Order: sequence, then structure tokens, then C-alpha cells
Amino acid sequence: MQEIFKKLDLEDYILHFQQLFARPKDIVLEGDINLHYKLINELDKYTFKQAPKLENLDTALRHIQKQGILKLDDIFEFVKIIEYFSYLKKFNFELALEQWFLKIIIPDEIQNIIDFFDEKGNLKDGVNQDYDYIKEAIYNNKASIKQSLYKQMNSSKLKAYLVDMQVHLINGEETLLVRSGFNHIIKASVINRSNSGFFYILPHSISTLKQKQNDLRNQQEEIILKLCKTISSVFEKNLLFLKFINKEFDRFDHYQARLFFAKQGDKNFIIPSKNAKNTLIDFVHPALSNAKAVSIDFSKEVIIITGVNAGGKTMLLKSVLSCVLLSKYLIPYKASKNSSISHFKNIVAVLDDPQSVKNDISTFAGRMLEFSKLFTKRNVIVGVDEIELGTDSDEAASLFKVIIEELIKRDIKVIITTHHKRLAALMASNNKVELIAALYDEANRKPKYEFIRGTIGKSYAFETASRYGIPHNVIKLANEVYGEDKDKLNELIERSSSLEQEYKTKITSLDEEIKKHKTLNMTLEEQKHTLDSKIYQEQSKLHKEYKDATSEAKKAIKTQIIKQSHQHLNIAHGKVKNIKVEKIQEKVEFKVGDRVKYQNSKGEIISIKSKKAFIQTNVGMRLQVLLTDLKRSGNEVKIKTIKKVQISVQKPSSRHVSLDLHGQRSEEACDNLDKFLSDALIAGFDEVLVYHGIGTGKLAYAVRVFLDNYPKIKSYSDAPANQGGFGAKIIKL
Repeated sequence: MQEIFKKLDLEDYILHFQQLFARPKDIVLEGDINLHYKLINELDKYTFKQAPKLENLDTALRHIQKQGILKLDDIFEFVKIIEYFSYLKKFNFELALEQWFLKIIIPDEIQNIIDFFDEKGNLKDGVNQDYDYIKEAIYNNKASIKQSLYKQMNSSKLKAYLVDMQVHLINGEETLLVRSGFNHIIKASVINRSNSGFFYILPHSISTLKQKQNDLRNQQEEIILKLCKTISSVFEKNLLFLKFINKEFDRFDHYQARLFFAKQGDKNFIIPSKNAKNTLIDFVHPALSNAKAVSIDFSKEVIIITGVNAGGKTMLLKSVLSCVLLSKYLIPYKASKNSSISHFKNIVAVLDDPQSVKNDISTFAGRMLEFSKLFTKRNVIVGVDEIELGTDSDEAASLFKVIIEELIKRDIKVIITTHHKRLAALMASNNKVELIAALYDEANRKPKYEFIRGTIGKSYAFETASRYGIPHNVIKLANEVYGEDKDKLNELIERSSSLEQEYKTKITSLDEEIKKHKTLNMTLEEQKHTLDSKIYQEQSKLHKEYKDATSEAKKAIKTQIIKQSHQHLNIAHGKVKNIKVEKIQEKVEFKVGDRVKYQNSKGEIISIKSKKAFIQTNVGMRLQVLLTDLKRSGNEVKIKTIKKVQISVQKPSSRHVSLDLHGQRSEEACDNLDKFLSDALIAGFDEVLVYHGIGTGKLAYAVRVFLDNYPKIKSYSDAPANQGGFGAKIIKL
């Protein structure tokens, strides 16, 4: 792991990340990466204090398992973990976090031990009366020693021999610094000598107090030992819980470190997916400062990067591998959230010169050795820098063409950098190969650190040499030796690159214009439908008002009984009949698959019969309507379909299912057994068989302890001889 971080220039970045851990650990976070990311996102909604710094407790756990007695410092490390989870459980977490913390149930006898300690790991007053008494006696004895020393210093006889008026702590003893001849005035033991020839002395007058101090400390240690025995016994009974919570703390520590790291410098999590398109957008390699962000689509099986020297080809290669590696281990980095990365089982970086005098291996031979290992792998991404290194470029191009085509068949993605054009030319016709060229700014005679797809780049070797101080006449001669034909070929390649770049820019611009016009057309179509509907409504309204007015006129005539009025009214009524209010609309020909609108519903024509059509609306309804009642609809909306989903769980035909725990560690076996029993209960099994073997008996014991504490088990017993005997258990659920 460390080797690939070094190859990709990620060592400092990973070290910075690891410094956020509460205790040292590997960066790998095992388990479902999507669940981890979900929990990290939920944690981001809360503000919580940082986890306490801790020591590794694997040795302490093994000590407990062997019925050993822990030291007070080791006990306090467990106390810090339990106390921190007690703090976290007070939060009203949601969804996945709540389910996780509900599984962490702290036993009462363990919870009581937390109250024994203060924040610095010292025993609190009141935990043990004898300890409190000894603690107070030690304090008083220290005061007596200090008082006795100051009394000696203030003695008029000794003052002439004192170098200073201080108490010096030498070899754990409080001493006075005196000149030679002191033994005529005071009886004392010499503890040490200073560089100036003076003596550090311990007066005999406080020896009794010192001895008492030592006795008190011995008594204090005996009390602490008894207390540690008691606590260690409690820990032994709850060993599985301690292992569990120690593991869960590391899991939370992983989440916390990643969350804090993401907030430093506005980094994003890019979660790998098996079906993702490999597109890296605005990525900045952590090893570079003030660097240009790069974007690259590496969805195709092979990416060949060519072009100018020192133009960023190798760093582009390292950027692709780095983002894949960081995503694989759920480490945030600077890139657009719209980036997408596939999941790869392995990441291989072939970047260094493998030549070794010690192993008697050449550069090319070393490369061949590295490539030979790839033929045994699958689902791998490989980065190769300067692929033709160490041999003739023409021969290498032919060889590597065949090698790469074979690797493609093994689900291996290959990212290549090269200065030579032959391999790129040989692979250009393969639709699984993407060509990418590094660009060169000829006006300023320096690389642009930008890239263009679909072309082969020129190396600009002569221009680079001139830039770094090679005399002009030397470069001119080199050009002559290189030859006019090859120079023309390079000019064609360069012109092709420029035209390609211009072409890509125009296509992008045209795509944007087309998109704008499509949007405008759809808007105009909608407006037309809206206006047609309003016109129809207004015409209908006018027709109704006119009809109502005619009706009122009839009533008036009846009440007045005027014959002439009847005649006039009949004439007017005849004229009204001749007036027709029609909605003007185009004659539209419809066909199956057209998007249409019927009243307020939109949908698609699924069949046409005579003057009628069957349409399926956007909400999944099927309607039979007249063709004359339909209008065209410009909205491309996918029709929702309603599917019936049936879920069924069936028991297997056999009497029970089985689980084999042979060769597993107790902790691993218990975790697997827990999941197995949960799945069996969900599936409705009433009896299962578990093989644990006989061996040393440790695994069998762990299984029995686990089953005794599992709430959903009716009973369990040793299996019959033909099904494993004492090495297996039949469990009834």
C-alpha cells in the first residue's frame, strides 16, 4: 500500500489524513462503502466533540483473554472509549446512525467503572476509602519533607555552604546543593555531583520521612493492584463487548477522520460504482501547488497520452490512478461532485525504471516481468509511463499492441504515456482506444498543461531543448539530421491537432445552440397549445352568452303576446342558426408513437383504429378518444409504468441449512454466526446446522457462549454422529 502511495506522490496527503485518527491505524475501511458513506453524510449534520486520543488495545485484550491483570493506564483507555460512546448515544441521531448506536449497549457493571476515574485518568475520591487515606497521608508526608528541607536551608550554620536557596529534584529525591566541607555541619547522603563540583545531598534528618513516603507508596500500589484485579475480572466477563466496542471505535474514528479531512480544503467524496462512467472533472493532484485542474474521460479500455515533453502527461496518468485509489478507500479529494469513477479490484502503477544490477535484470526485461503478472488478473486499472522504455520503439510498438489487446479481453483498463507515435498510430483504429494529446503554446514556447482528445501529439523535442538553453546551431543541425520528411509528418500531426481542437470547440458551441433552439421550440409549442385552448374557451363562452340572450328574448315575447314580435324573433332565430362558431385548427395526421394532448392530459398514441386512437397518459392511464379531439404535445416525457412486484421467500427442500466455521477465529466466527442466524430467522427456517469442529475447543466454547446469549434460539444440541457429532450444533429457532 505504501509503495503505490509513493509512486503516485500521495505519501504526504495520506500522512496528513492519518494524523486525524484518534489512534494509529491503516487507512482501509472494510465493509460496504455505500453504507459507510451514508453514515458519514448523516454525521455531517451534527456537531460533536473530537474522539479522544487512544493507544492500541489489541495487547490489552489478549491480556484479558488470558485472565491477566491490566494496569490502571490500560483500564483508563477502555474507559475513554466507553465514555465517548456514552456521550454519542445522547444525540438524537436519525436513520442509519440511530440503528448503529442502538446496537451498542453498555453493560451496567462496565458503566459503573467509568465513574472511578476523572478526566486525567486518576482515581476519584470515594472509590476506595483505604486509597483515599493513603493518598492524604502521602500528601501530608510530602509537606513534612518540604518543610524539613526549608528548615535546614534556613539554618545559620548551613547557609555558608549552600550554593542556592532551592530544593533540587535529583534521581527522584528532593536535595540541597552545597559546597565541600558540609559534612562538618550536617549529616547527609550525597546523591549526585554537579558539573561545577558541588554536591546534591539528602539530609539524614528527613530519611525517616522518606522511608515513610516509600512505605505509603507501596501500600498505595497494593490497593491499586487489588482494584485492578477487580476491574480486570469484570472486563474478562465482558470480553466480547470490549472487543466489539473497541472495533466500533475504530470504525467511528475512520468516519470522523474522513469527515474532518473533507472539510479541510473543500474536498468531495467520489464513491466508486460498478456501472459508473469514468469521468474525472476538475481534479487537482494533492502534490501540486497552484496547478491547473484537469478533466478527462477515461471510459474506454485504453487511454494513450502523447505530446510535448514536460507537458503533464505523467501527472495526468498519476491523477487518474490517484482518483481511483482515493475513491476505492473512501478518502475525499479535490474534484467536481459530477465526477464518476468505476470500482476496480486492483490498481497497478508501472512508473519506475525496473533495472536492477543486483537481480541482473534490464529495463525492458523488468517491464516484461511486470506485464506478465497482469495476465493473471482481472478488473484492474494499470498505468504505464513511457511504455517503450528500454528497447527499440518500433519493435516495442508491435509487441505492446498485441499485449494491450489481450489485456482488454481480461477486463483490464490501461492508461499509457509515450513519446513515440507508432504505438498510438497502430492502436488508433481500435474503437476501445482513446487518444489524448498534451498541447503546446508555440507563441510562448512552453507547454499549456492542457489536453485534447482524439489525436496524436507532437513531442516538441527541439523546442524544449531550445527552451532549456541548447545552442540554436546545435538544434538546427539536429533538425537537418532528423530529416525533412519526418519534420513534415510532424507538421501534419500538429496541424491535425490544431484542426481537431478547433473542430471540438465548434461542435461544443453548436451543441449549445441546438440545445437552446430545442428548448425555445418546446416553449413556443406549449404557448401555442395554451393560446388555442384559451381561444376555444372564449368562443364557447360567447356562444353560450348569445344563446342565453336569445332565450331571454323569447320569454319577453311570451309575456307581451305581440304577434309581430314573434315574427321578428323567428327571423332572428333563423339567422342565429346560420351563425356557426368553430375553432380553426390544422388538419393533423397522427401515427403510433406520437406525443399528444387530450384535454388536460398528455400521453403517447399506442394504437389507431379508424377515427379513434388509444393513448397511454403520463400517469399510466389508457384512454380511447377520437382523433379529432387530440392535439400534438412537444414535451418529451417518459410514461410512468406501474408494475406489480411480488416478493416471496421459500424454504429449501432440505430440512435445514448449514454454516461451516472451521478455521475461523472466535470473533470472526461469532460475527458470521450472528449474520447467519439473522438471515435464517428472516427466511423462516426453524432449524439450522452449524459446524465448528473439535480442535482445541476454543471455537466450540465461543459458539456455545454466543448461542447461550442469542435471544431467538429455542434450544441447541450436539449433532448426530453422521452430521458432525460433537463438532457441530443443531439449533432450533
